[in-house]
Amino acid sequence: MNRQHGVALITVMLIVALATIMAVAMMTRQQLDIYRTANLINNDQAYLYALGGESWIKRILLRDGKKVDNLQDTWATAIPALPIPGGYITAQTIDLQGRFNLNNLLQDDGKISSKDIIILERLLTILELPISLAQIIVDWIDINEEPLINGAEDNVYLMKNPAYRTANRFLFDPSELRLLVGIEEYYKLLPYISTLPTRTSININTASAKILMAVVEGLTENKVARLLTKREQQPFTSIQNFITQDILAGLKIYDENLTVASSYFLFIAEVKIARGRAKLNSILYRNTDRIRVIMRSKI
Repeated sequence: MNRQHGVALITVMLIVALATIMAVAMMTRQQLDIYRTANLINNDQAYLYALGGESWIKRILLRDGKKVDNLQDTWATAIPALPIPGGYITAQTIDLQGRFNLNNLLQDDGKISSKDIIILERLLTILELPISLAQIIVDWIDINEEPLINGAEDNVYLMKNPAYRTANRFLFDPSELRLLVGIEEYYKLLPYISTLPTRTSININTASAKILMAVVEGLTENKVARLLTKREQQPFTSIQNFITQDILAGLKIYDENLTVASSYFLFIAEVKIARGRAKLNSILYRNTDRIRVIMRSKI
């Protein structure tokens, strides 16, 4: 009888232990579900704040309405960590026409733009990257299958594992460059390039020193530093105002590749709310009376 009582007691204790384990597991799972739901809500809130920032910069760009864009404009001012309920938002807007548009390498008729290849090769030299990358990029976007001297067409990419072909179209995003042979320092090139859907000119008021050195043949580091100092004091009001600067006397400038007004901008916002995070990259196109989002990515 005592043995039966002992077995019964052990059985009861086992049932209680199992019930306790199940209860703890259920509570733990419920708590994880609550945390997960809270994180999803916070992520959604963060994304909505980022979209709010996008709407704000669109209004700023429309209100700007000037025929000259420069780094002293309101849109060019980066937003530091701005407090919001439960977190913060940071944002910045970049003039994509202060960069070299890789899709300029082909003209509208599909022919190679020799002037733009020269500018890109000069930029690659300044960045200490192989100048052969210019021809490799051309072969990636042109429609023919005949490789340039230092280029690469399908015959190169079909040897890879997995195999793939050249795009034979304009680049949609700079990240596509990672697919190209020879692109080993992608992040070194990234701050100086764009992949815009139309041919664009380089804004001399927002271009970096290296871009200006690529555009103006023979422009030294010393001269470009002086040029940037003058630009900071007084942005260039026209292409003529730029090319007649004493600093540029005697230098070769492809002025048809230049502008003082921009249409394409990159808006970057990062938001943190509790454990939720969101990063938004939006490419904005501005014409005379409206702003259009032509690409948006959530990270």
